[in-house]
Amino acid sequence: MSETSQEPQSTVRKTRVGIVVSDKMNKTLVVEHVARVPHPRFNKIVKRSKKYYVHDEKGEATIGDRVRIVETRPLSKLKRWALAEVISH
Repeated sequence: MSETSQEPQSTVRKTRVGIVVSDKMNKTLVVEHVARVPHPRFNKIVKRSKKYYVHDEKGEATIGDRVRIVETRPLSKLKRWALAEVISH
């Protein structure tokens, strides 16, 4: 039996774009992402919103900013996302 070489796989991280709704925590943002998806039965486009707890090491973003976030390893009980960039203030 031959041994297969274990090459590190490049993982594709999920990204989301949303609006910062809270920045009151230390190094943490709450970002609301709104997805427009078709209803399963009626096929009408409906909005689904979800809030993400995002790690912001430098404190760059403030309330109302449009930001891009990227999936990361678990940083705390709720934080699994990190700030990638601030798109607009």
